[in-house]
Amino acid sequence: MNRKNVIIIGAAGRDFHNFNTYYRDNEAFQVVAFTATQIPDIDGRKYPSELAGELYPEGIPIYSQEQLPELIKELEVDECVFAYSDVSYEDVMGIGAIVNAAGANFTLLGPNSTMIKSNKPVISVCAVRTGTGKSQTSRKIIETLLEHDLKVVAIRHPMPYGDLVAQRVQRFATVEDLKDHNCTIEEMEEYEPHVARGNIVYAGVDYADILKAAENDPDGCDVILWDGGNNDFSFYEPDLAITVLDPHRPGHELKYYPGEVCLRTTDVAIINKVDSAAAEAVQIVENNIKKANPDSIIIKAESKITVDQPEQIEGKRVLIVEDGPTLTHGEMKMGAGTVAAERLGAKELVDPRPFAVGSLQETFEKYQHIGNVLPAMGYGEQQLKDLEATINQADCDAVIIGTPMDLSRVISINKPCTRVHYDLEEVGSPDLNDILQKFIEQHQLVKKQIPEAKI
Repeated sequence: MNRKNVIIIGAAGRDFHNFNTYYRDNEAFQVVAFTATQIPDIDGRKYPSELAGELYPEGIPIYSQEQLPELIKELEVDECVFAYSDVSYEDVMGIGAIVNAAGANFTLLGPNSTMIKSNKPVISVCAVRTGTGKSQTSRKIIETLLEHDLKVVAIRHPMPYGDLVAQRVQRFATVEDLKDHNCTIEEMEEYEPHVARGNIVYAGVDYADILKAAENDPDGCDVILWDGGNNDFSFYEPDLAITVLDPHRPGHELKYYPGEVCLRTTDVAIINKVDSAAAEAVQIVENNIKKANPDSIIIKAESKITVDQPEQIEGKRVLIVEDGPTLTHGEMKMGAGTVAAERLGAKELVDPRPFAVGSLQETFEKYQHIGNVLPAMGYGEQQLKDLEATINQADCDAVIIGTPMDLSRVISINKPCTRVHYDLEEVGSPDLNDILQKFIEQHQLVKKQIPEAKI
């Protein structure tokens, strides 16, 4: 049988999962290459033979996406599979045009081909864009389930930027585990809020093996929580699907892939940040939910902000450091740090661009929509050094850290700084407690007496 030659177009996440679940042991296909983008320095590697399986004893090379047209020709490729997230439809089809022009088919794999079924009840938390508030939603869900004496294990969307074999299955139980696994800032921003609260988090590369480990976690497991990345749909078949939407980017829920997939398949749609978004924008998002998925339950929520040392902000010239991916391919111009600065009366938001060092100069050149905020880029050691140098030479009175993890723990900041925290707080009814009470009853997870759900 002639095997079809395939390139998987990715960004070190969904691409590996699609390979593992659909292609790895499929003798109808020969995956000849991965391509990589979005994340710095993830091309030029190999998907190792230890993960690739018996059909790939030499592993699979990873190239830059810029080489795609030449690779299609040189490797006689029949089909290219698009496998990364938070991409506009214009960009997706632009890549599709490049693939078709080179002679190959352009493919998108769906949930039925890539989702894995768990033997535990699964709640998925996904979004229509990165930076909508998935992490705070996940934390709220876990806290609610813990109140019912349920053991929840979180599994985070992949971010394997280092040694792929070593990262096959990762378990994080303490902050020290983040250091032991050589986590990047982007990884720490997702894992630290969980482990700081005593939650177990799994992540890595092979999500079938990860699921088995999570289901059999030594501390016990009653519920699996899928903590999604970007706006990707879940790797696991959810029993309850929750999708978070952002009224600061109204309309994006119908314009970005695969965020609209998440919206159209969700059970619960949460419109977050209603306290800081315009009422007109909230209404646009609500109308689009009803258009795309009229059967979903709509919850409105505020992203409640607290500041460790508010006196560091009032009347001060502040440098704001925000979550990197939210600002870059998430296309946001602001985050929680900006909201805190405005509410607490900062004198000036200092422009970080004149002080940018090394790779951060390149980031500002590439993402020119970013204004007076500094993206916390930390995919590698050099980016971390560039971030530290940029902050330390900035002319400001104080630094506002709007990232989900404690940035001052991994870099030395030479001026006063304060952290911003944000938590989900639903407005009105139904709320997550109502949704989760019904979920607990349906899956016979009751360990405490609970009032009857209101939905």
